[in-house]
Amino acid sequence: MASMDPSEALDLIRQERANTGRALTPDPRLMYWPWGLTWLIGFGLSFLRYGPDGRTLVALPEWVPLFGLTALMIAAGLFTGLVGARSGRSVSGPTSRQGIWYGIAWSAGFTGLAVVFGRISEVLPEHLMGLLWGGGMVALVGALYMAGGAIWNERTMFTLGAWISAVNVVGVLLGPGWHALVAALAGGGGMLAAGLIGWMRLR
Repeated sequence: MASMDPSEALDLIRQERANTGRALTPDPRLMYWPWGLTWLIGFGLSFLRYGPDGRTLVALPEWVPLFGLTALMIAAGLFTGLVGARSGRSVSGPTSRQGIWYGIAWSAGFTGLAVVFGRISEVLPEHLMGLLWGGGMVALVGALYMAGGAIWNERTMFTLGAWISAVNVVGVLLGPGWHALVAALAGGGGMLAAGLIGWMRLR
């Protein structure tokens, strides 16, 4: 059998590495789009019920925005967790451990913020309470996405985290009501765009 040209061998190696990477990487649309829709709908409900300057744009029951966002977050978390677990079944060693530790970091971060914010909320006016919870949690998401992008050298994830962090600052500066709108459109829309861009790059 004729020996393979070195350049052909390198091309074959690159192709096989790319194929392996695609096989082990979950579809970015399945990882980002559920969260994008969650933010778009959940924060959108909050904006409609608790609009700028204390206005109620749509007379929804008070419990609807929080219940809707919480239910959507649980559903998105379960869905993306299953997708990530399926793609990582054949991965072991340091990479698998990184993923587990990264998931624990998300849980620990949200639990810690919830405990702190729960105590602080007791002394805050109602209109600032929502801004504290929304702005703080979105800030944590942005930071964790940037950390994940740095860990896995994933440009799309890091850029998304930077974008979420930036729009969160803008939303907080605009104030209660406006933050929910910014998080819904710019934050949720950014996740939808990240899923599409990641999918295109993966192809």
